[in-house]
Amino acid sequence: MNKDLNLLKSAYDTWLAADTLRCRRLRYKRFTYGDQWSDIVADNAGGCCEERHLLIDSGRRPLTNNLIRQLVKTIVGRYRNSAVENNTYSGDPGSIDARNHLAELDCRLLEEFVISGCAIQRVCSERRPAGAGVWVDNISPDNFFVNDFRDPRGFDIDFIGMLHDMTLGEILNRFGNGSKRRCDALKALFMAPLHADFGIPDDAIGSTPAAVDFFTARNGRCRVIELWRLRGIETSDPYSHRWVDMRWHCTWLAPDGTVLATYNSPYKHASHPFAVKFYPLTDGEVHSFVEDVIDQQKTINRLVVLVDTILAASAKGALLFPLSQLPEGVSISDIARQWAKPEGLIPIRGGNQNDIPRQVITNSAESGAYRLLELQMKLFEDVSGISDALMGRNISAATGASLYDAQVRNAAIALTDLLDTFASFTTDRNAKVAAIA
Repeated sequence: MNKDLNLLKSAYDTWLAADTLRCRRLRYKRFTYGDQWSDIVADNAGGCCEERHLLIDSGRRPLTNNLIRQLVKTIVGRYRNSAVENNTYSGDPGSIDARNHLAELDCRLLEEFVISGCAIQRVCSERRPAGAGVWVDNISPDNFFVNDFRDPRGFDIDFIGMLHDMTLGEILNRFGNGSKRRCDALKALFMAPLHADFGIPDDAIGSTPAAVDFFTARNGRCRVIELWRLRGIETSDPYSHRWVDMRWHCTWLAPDGTVLATYNSPYKHASHPFAVKFYPLTDGEVHSFVEDVIDQQKTINRLVVLVDTILAASAKGALLFPLSQLPEGVSISDIARQWAKPEGLIPIRGGNQNDIPRQVITNSAESGAYRLLELQMKLFEDVSGISDALMGRNISAATGASLYDAQVRNAAIALTDLLDTFASFTTDRNAKVAAIA
C-alpha cells in the first residue's frame, strides 16, 4: 500500500479552511439548544471569562428565555405538515424512503440547515447490516470538506470529501479485498499508536489542535478519509484524436496518508455521492437563519435578567440602616447578609424611634424594562419573520377561518426562500438516488 501525503495535505487544508464556519455553527447550535451565556467577554480584572460567570460575579442570575428553539421547531413543523399534505415521502415498506426513514432524516437535516445554513447528505449503494441497496446519510459539517465554491448550485465544486469514523471490522470488510495478508496489514496500520504528528511529517502538516480533530476518530474508532476529485483524463476518439475528459475520481486514505482504495465514480450520474446546499451562499460565505436572531436573543436574555433583578430588589426594597444602630461586634456586611435572608433577624440598639432602620420600596411596575422587553420580543418576531399567526398564538376567537388562513399564508412568505432552497436540495438528492437505484 502506497502513500499520498500531498493528497492528504490537500484534504486537510480544505477542511481547515472551513474552521470559521464550524466555529460559528457551534455557537449557533449552543444558542438553539439553550446554552446562551457561554460567549467569551472581558471581565472586571482585564481578563476573559464566559458571560454567565461575569453575571454571577455581579450577583445576578443568568436566566434564558429561549425563543430560537421555538423558532426552529416551528419551521420544521411547517415542513412536516407540508410534506404530509403533498405526499412528499413514499409510505411503501420496501421503498428507499422507508428504508432510510427519509422523512425523519430530512427533518433533522432541515434543523441543521436552519441552524448552520448547511445541508449535506451522502448517497451511496452498498450492503449494510440492515440490507443492500441505496442508503442516504446526513453528514455533519464537522466531518465535511469542500473547495471554496461560489455557485449556489455547486457547479464549481471540484474537490469534496468527508471524515469517517469506522470500526476495524468495517475497515477490513471494505478494504481487505478478502485477502488475509491485506487484512493483517490493515490491522497493523490502524492498531498502531498514533505519533505526536499523527504519522505525518512535520514539514507536511505537523501537530496542532485542529490536526487532532482531523486525524483522530471518536470513541476508539478508526479515522478514514474519503475524498473525491474532478480530474482530467486523456481519452481518444475512433479517429485517434486525443482530448481530455473530466471525471470524478475517489480516493480513500488512512490518517498516515496510506491509500486504501482508488477508483473512478461507479455511479450512473458519474459524479461524487454528496448532495450539498449552503444557504445563503454569498461570495462563498454562509450566514444561517439562526444567525439573524442571535443578537435579539441576547438582548432579550439581558432584559429578562434585568427584570428579575428589579423584582428581587422590589420584593424587599433598599434598607436604610443608621450606623448608630449597629450592635457591638456586628459589621454592615453582616447586616446586609441578614437582610438578604427571607427570615433574617437584625438586632438594633433601639432608642430614638426616628433613628431606626427603614425599608425603601420602589414601584417596579413603572420601570421601562418591561416595555423594552416587550419591544425586543416584537423585534425578534420581525427579524425572524415568524409571527404569532404562524406559531398559532394570540389568535382571537373572533378571527374567522378564512382570515386566519390568510394570516398564516402571509406569515409563511418569510420562510418561502428558506424552504424552497431546501426543496431544491432534496430534488438534487433525489436525482442522485434515482441515478443509482
